Amino acid sequence: MMHQLLPLAVFIRPRRHFPPHTNAESGLRMTDSCDYWENQLSPLFFAFIFTILGTECVIGIIANGFIIAVNAAEWVRNKAVSTSGRILFSLSISRIALQIFTMLELTVSSIFPHFYNQVVVYDTLNISSIFLNYCSLWFAAWLSFFYFVKIANFSYPLFLKLKWRISRWMPWLLWLSVFISLGYSAFFMKDVFPMYCINTFFIHSSNSTEKYFTKTNMVNLVLLYNLGICLPLSVFILATTLLIASLGKHTLNMESNATGSRDPSMQAHMGAIKAISYFLTLYIFNAVAVFLYMSHIFDITSPWILLCKIIMAGYPAGHSVLLILDNPSLRRAWQRFQHRVHLYLKGQTL
Repeated sequence: MMHQLLPLAVFIRPRRHFPPHTNAESGLRMTDSCDYWENQLSPLFFAFIFTILGTECVIGIIANGFIIAVNAAEWVRNKAVSTSGRILFSLSISRIALQIFTMLELTVSSIFPHFYNQVVVYDTLNISSIFLNYCSLWFAAWLSFFYFVKIANFSYPLFLKLKWRISRWMPWLLWLSVFISLGYSAFFMKDVFPMYCINTFFIHSSNSTEKYFTKTNMVNLVLLYNLGICLPLSVFILATTLLIASLGKHTLNMESNATGSRDPSMQAHMGAIKAISYFLTLYIFNAVAVFLYMSHIFDITSPWILLCKIIMAGYPAGHSVLLILDNPSLRRAWQRFQHRVHLYLKGQTL
């Protein structure tokens, strides 16, 4: 039930630097630059990878757009929306914006690299993506935590108080997450993105060439990234652990009372744990992909790097599809939508 881990480094690229005491407007020309992965692939293979990444983004936009439409329709119809619907609405907005920025960055950096490497464009795209990533991670963590509070059975006074007030607190928690994400993404405005290469520049004023070694600290990026996901990840782990503990306690009560396996509370526990297990599987794959991508273990044109990119881009789309299939109201709405599309297409062919 959680989103996740944001594909923080899906298309983060190093900003190009010029030799000391020069700038982009001083008549210099880059003659031997650090090649990006697109430049080192054959056009056909790059088109194939571009198609896969674009398809993943389109699927994510459609799935999250559907979730937004369903919850917006409920909001208009009932003049109110459930707490879970509010979280799903916020999560889907952050994800659909993230997928749009991902497609935009991929397109601009590939087709208009000179425009992409302008400081304003580079910072805007990357900082926006990081901010949306953190927002979606927080929203997904709160979704998991909310389901835990509503499903778990504990008799502790503090938990009962939380269970009673969680719906009232959730809007404030969502807004707090937005401000935390905004503040934390500001740390990435500095040059912390990894870059280890030698660039050769031709300087017209002196009619000579100069090699400039550019290096930024990749460790800073990894540390900032891990610190950013620490709190929402802790919320997720806490919710999962306590939900499993609640299931164990409920199972013991069922055995002592000889209750059948079709007990509604048991089914709710199992459904929640099943959904979280799906997320955890996706989360682990995505976390490993992000780590391998940022650690520069493989060559930039290695198939493993391309696989990491595909996993990171596909994670938000995959989890959103699972949310639709797992949530009863979303699943019914999707079935009705499919039925209407089928009737429309059938009418068009008559």
